[in-house]
Amino acid sequence: MAEIVMPRLSDTMEEGTILRWLKQDGEEVKRGEELVEIETDKATMIYESDLAGVLQTVAGEGDTLAVGELIAQVGSDGAQPAAPAVASTEGAAPEESTGGAADPAQAQPQTPPQPQPQAPVQATDGPTAGGRVKASPLARRIARDSGVDLQALTGSGPGGRIVKADVQGAGAPSPSPSAGAPAAPPPAAGVEGVATAKGQTTTVELSRTQQTIARRMAESKATIPDFTLQVEVDMEECVMLRAELKRLSQDEAPTYNDMVVKASALALREHPHANGSYRDGRLQLHSRVNVGVAVAAEDALVVPTVFDAAEKSLGVIARETRALAERVRAGTITPPELGGGTFTVSNLGMYGVHSFTAIINPPQAAILSVGSVSPRAVVREGEVLARHTMTITLACDHRILYGAGAALFLARISELLEAPAALTL
Repeated sequence: MAEIVMPRLSDTMEEGTILRWLKQDGEEVKRGEELVEIETDKATMIYESDLAGVLQTVAGEGDTLAVGELIAQVGSDGAQPAAPAVASTEGAAPEESTGGAADPAQAQPQTPPQPQPQAPVQATDGPTAGGRVKASPLARRIARDSGVDLQALTGSGPGGRIVKADVQGAGAPSPSPSAGAPAAPPPAAGVEGVATAKGQTTTVELSRTQQTIARRMAESKATIPDFTLQVEVDMEECVMLRAELKRLSQDEAPTYNDMVVKASALALREHPHANGSYRDGRLQLHSRVNVGVAVAAEDALVVPTVFDAAEKSLGVIARETRALAERVRAGTITPPELGGGTFTVSNLGMYGVHSFTAIINPPQAAILSVGSVSPRAVVREGEVLARHTMTITLACDHRILYGAGAALFLARISELLEAPAALTL
C-alpha cells in the first residue's frame, strides 16, 4: 500500500484539518483527481491525488494532523491496508502517555513470557478515527501538560472532536476535606445568579485562518513599536476622474480603493524604507512593490496581494483586486496569492467609517487605513466650501520608518490622490 500524507500546501503550513473527503473508502482514485478538501493556516484548498489505486482513508473528517502525517493509503484493487499492531493489555501505555519511567519500587524480576489467551478486542464508540483521537491542537497540548487521557474523553466539537473545554472540564476532582477539617461554607446568596448572568454560553472553535490571524495580530501588538500619522486628502479630483472612467467603462471603473493602491505603490517605489521589512534585527528592502488588499471574508480577514502594483495600470489593478476579492469570498483563493506582500491597504470607508488605525501585518513596515470619501466643509482661500475628502492613517514600525520619512511617504500618497492624472499613466 502506498501512503498519502498531509501535504504542505503553503510555506508557513505546519498542520492541516481535513474538512471533506472527495473520494470514499474502496473507491478507485486516479492520479490528478480531486481527493480531499484541507483547511490550512491561510485558506481552504483541494488536494489532488498524486497516486492511483483503491483508497483507504486513515484520518477522518475534522481531524487536524501535522504536515507529513499519514491521512490515507492507496493500493491495488482488493488490497487492504495493514492493520495496526495491537499492544498487549498488560503494561501498555495509553496513546497520550507522557513516556515517564516506571516506579522502581514496583519493578518485578523478569520471567520468561507465558502464552496467554487473547480476549477479543471489542470496538467502542469514541472520538477516534483510524485509532487516532480527534482533538484540536490546543486540546492536545493542554491534555499533555495536565496528564489528561484523551481516550477517556467525549468531544463536544464538530464531529465529536475534543476541544479545549472538554480537556479543562476533565480535571481530577478536588480532594475531600480531611477529617476534622471545617466544612466549606455554603455559597453566598446570589452566586448562582452571577454565574448565570451571561445566559447560555456557546464556545466556538476558531478556524485555522482565525487562529493565524489571532496569533499574528497579537505578535504585532506585542513586539512592534508602532506610531501613527494621519492626513485628510482632498478627493475632489478623484471623484471627477472616477465619474468619467465610470461613464467610459460602465461597471469596470476603478474604485477609490484601487486609486489608493496605485498611489501607494508609486509612493512606495520612491520611499523604499516603507516597502521594507524587519527581520532578526535587520532591515530588508524589497525590489518588488507588492500591495496587499484587506478583504473581509466570512468570519475572517484575508489579504490577497497585487504583485508589482507600481508597474500596473489603474485598470489592471482594478480588475485584479476585483477578481481576488471574489476568490476570497468564494473560498478559492490560493496561498501564493496571499503571500509576498510588502505593504498593506485596509479600507473600511464603504462601511461609513471616517478613520481608524489598522494593525501592522508583520514583518511589513507599515499599513495604510482608508476611511470614507464624503463631502465635508473645508476652507479654501478664506471661503468655506463643500469638498469630498478622505482620511488616511499610516501605522508604522518605528524600527524601520522614522517620523519624518513616514510623513514624506504619506504626503506623497496624498499628493498623488489630489492630482490623480499620474495614476492613469
